[in-house]
Amino acid sequence: MRISIDAMGGDYAPREIVSGAVEYLRQRRPNIHLTLVGNASKIEKRLGEIKASNLPIQVIHASQVVEMRESPVLALRKKKDSSILVAMRMAGRGDADAVVTAGNTGAAVAAAKVEWDLLPEIERPAIAALIPGPFGATVLVDAGATVNCKANHLLQFAHMGACYAQSMLHRTHPVIGLLSVGEEDAKGNMVTKEAFRLLRESKLQFYGNVEGQDVFSGKVDVIVCDGFVGNVALKVMEGMAYGVRMMFERHTYPQTWIRSLQRLMLRPLLWRVGKKFDASGFGGAPLLGVSGICVCAHGNSKAHAISNAIERAREAVLQQLNVRITESIKN
Repeated sequence: MRISIDAMGGDYAPREIVSGAVEYLRQRRPNIHLTLVGNASKIEKRLGEIKASNLPIQVIHASQVVEMRESPVLALRKKKDSSILVAMRMAGRGDADAVVTAGNTGAAVAAAKVEWDLLPEIERPAIAALIPGPFGATVLVDAGATVNCKANHLLQFAHMGACYAQSMLHRTHPVIGLLSVGEEDAKGNMVTKEAFRLLRESKLQFYGNVEGQDVFSGKVDVIVCDGFVGNVALKVMEGMAYGVRMMFERHTYPQTWIRSLQRLMLRPLLWRVGKKFDASGFGGAPLLGVSGICVCAHGNSKAHAISNAIERAREAVLQQLNVRITESIKN
């Protein structure tokens, strides 16, 4: 299997991206060939620093980078030799089976639209993020690919999210929830109300509306929303997890020996909870609805997260995720 990696995408590129690719291959992954796309001299320098010359890694030079703050569409028009576009182009012509990037998510979505086709019956792509919880992970779709949605787009997202839950979470009959401002059927705006009707009439196992507090409840396997709401929800969850950890580490209570003992006793439990909510364990979220496999990692991903994102891409290819989605939509 061949996986193309945008080595220049992300806050810590190319150092952590290259290190993540090497970490992945050093886990003795058979029949995996990685291609690092970006500034060849910087990539090869890092490969030399970590003594990775004996691994099955190819370096493809790309002279340009789409920065995180750039307008995706405008940047891609000007930067035809950007690392994300070159990586997508490789997959589009069959030189790679999947793409991994921690760069500008909007650029990844735009590049996929330029170099790939949408799947049959799919009108908009969506990002499927895994949300950890006490009862296992939940799929949140869309997490940021399509900001303005119609009701039929949400129905398509539900089909794609269900396929992802079946493939990656092994949920035989995934339950779908529609994110809204109340559980009652009549709650929500015009789009969610119409999406509610479409989902109820579909063959999917539709639970109904769910609210924000239900994200971690385990009521459903897939939560459907538009990309604006989904991305805000995802960032709020990330910020909350970080804030709670900082509150524990930096509280201003008097440091008596009893409080020090309490903190010491609680540390293993908090470490386990923090590990469960650590996004690097999932690695990245796939861009669904396009004809290729692309996994979008967080912009601040370090090597371990990149390694896991590569594994998500491999799993999506092996599980024939796009074939499952196409069959689901047809049926």
